[in-house]
Amino acid sequence: MLDQGTAPPAAGNGKRNPQPPAGLGSRLMRRKPVERLVAEGGQGEGGTLRRSMGMWQLTMISIGATLGTGIFVVLGDAVPKAGPAVIVSFVIAGITALFSALSYAELAGTIPVSGSSYSYAYATLGEIVAWVCGWCLILEYGVSVAAVAVGWGQYLNELLDGTIGVTIPASLANPPGAGGGIFNVPALLVVLLCMAFLLGGAKESARANTIMVVVKIAALLLFCAVAFQGIKAGNYSPFMPLGLAGMSHAGASLFFSYIGFDAASTAGEEAKNAQRDLPRAIMLSLVIVTALYCLVAAVAVGAMPWKQFDGAEAALAGIMKDVTGQGFWSVLLAAGAVIAIASVVLTVLYGQTRILFAMARDGLVPKTFAKVHPKSGVPRSNTLIVSAFCGILAAAVPLDELADATSIGTLFAFALVNVAVVVLRRTRPDMKRNFRVPLGWLFPALGFAMCVYNMLNLRTVTWMVFGGWMVVGLVIYFAYGMRSSRLAREAAADPAPAEA
Repeated sequence: MLDQGTAPPAAGNGKRNPQPPAGLGSRLMRRKPVERLVAEGGQGEGGTLRRSMGMWQLTMISIGATLGTGIFVVLGDAVPKAGPAVIVSFVIAGITALFSALSYAELAGTIPVSGSSYSYAYATLGEIVAWVCGWCLILEYGVSVAAVAVGWGQYLNELLDGTIGVTIPASLANPPGAGGGIFNVPALLVVLLCMAFLLGGAKESARANTIMVVVKIAALLLFCAVAFQGIKAGNYSPFMPLGLAGMSHAGASLFFSYIGFDAASTAGEEAKNAQRDLPRAIMLSLVIVTALYCLVAAVAVGAMPWKQFDGAEAALAGIMKDVTGQGFWSVLLAAGAVIAIASVVLTVLYGQTRILFAMARDGLVPKTFAKVHPKSGVPRSNTLIVSAFCGILAAAVPLDELADATSIGTLFAFALVNVAVVVLRRTRPDMKRNFRVPLGWLFPALGFAMCVYNMLNLRTVTWMVFGGWMVVGLVIYFAYGMRSSRLAREAAADPAPAEA
């Protein structure tokens, strides 16, 4: 059984909660029992999260966090790297995501908690690995919020220009160092707007996200219908002008666009039936998103020569205008993009707060991130702090560096999830699983290999940023997290050796 309804005692019971030896290796590799992770679900400082989401809302969170990023924002950066072969790049990134999504689906149905891959690693691979995974998730979620918010201003300007003939000056619409930017005001604005939704409660945020998801799917289908008329066969030739390396590099960068199902897994403690609905929502959302990504990319590169994507802002809206010769359609698409990108910011920001909530509950980050408002059921301080950080980051850092940094953090966390599936099957083979990855260890192994492959295709500067991030994270863990973790405090309160 996964959950008997109560958590094992914190201390004083050597049989149910044996204390690890005092050695450094044992302290770093201490694991949190699955049953305890599940039993503590929803519990915060001063209140509890509310279970209010069904499968439909969970699927919409997945799609909301995914659909929009790769098409509306990053497509203009990816096409110059791969040419028309960007279509295959989306497939490569989608297949990589699929193998990891299968592993996520199994673990989400077995350990339905807010911590996502951080919690899965804590239950299987040990505290130090869990911390590294959680630190990667902070990079993945926090930075991706900022990266997506940066692109929001591009489409907002397109919308303003087409409706009232006024645009935000480049100095206030772009981040420093990009197009004469000084401070990206729209990026900060969209983060603050999404923060306001999140403070209203998970149910209210999910409802708003569902509306936005429906609007952006309609906008993308409209783009395909209109831009299809402008497709020229010659735009697909040569199909792979920058070779396999360019296609692979684009695929690695585009993996940034497939983190939506990871966001769904962070809603485990606010789902009505997480063990049943999370695996279904993860797989369904990935299928829908991949199909739409490939369809839109195929139409876009067919309607506009691939070299013209270089430096193009709001590329899809520009294609609509060129094909029809009318500004109306591009304005309509820009309006859809403004809503679509806001939905990504909303859901990914939600995921970031829930991961920090889980880490704070375990004592690895300050407890203020686990405080829940008793009336709204929202981690209010957590939401305010994360939103302020992401908003400032979005306003001050260029998009390309943000996207690649997010990709490497995502890939690393997903690689660990594939390992966690195999480890949990070996250590707890009889545990009830509502969903199992097919073909035993083969798919998790493929997922791990493809994550590593995509990581190796990222730039050296991205690896340097990632390495620096990891060093900072380990310093924080050894200076704070290792001693303040709940498991460490419980071991100190009950110093009886494990053999007793």
